[in-house]
Amino acid sequence: MGEDDHIELRVRLAKLEIEHEDLDHAIDALIQVGTDNLRIQRLKKKKLSIKDEIARVRDELLPDIIA
Repeated sequence: MGEDDHIELRVRLAKLEIEHEDLDHAIDALIQVGTDNLRIQRLKKKKLSIKDEIARVRDELLPDIIA
């Protein structure tokens, strides 16, 4: 993997982390105002899929080294 690929992955990781944090704040705000549970559940599901994508990108950046 070249340096350009690493840079691209780091940028993608940063964007995903920001989106994950934004969703976290949005979910908290919706819970505070008492929005319907279906909407909150959908946002939580999206947040979880973003968390999974973050893990995949991190694995690409820092692959396991088998000794």
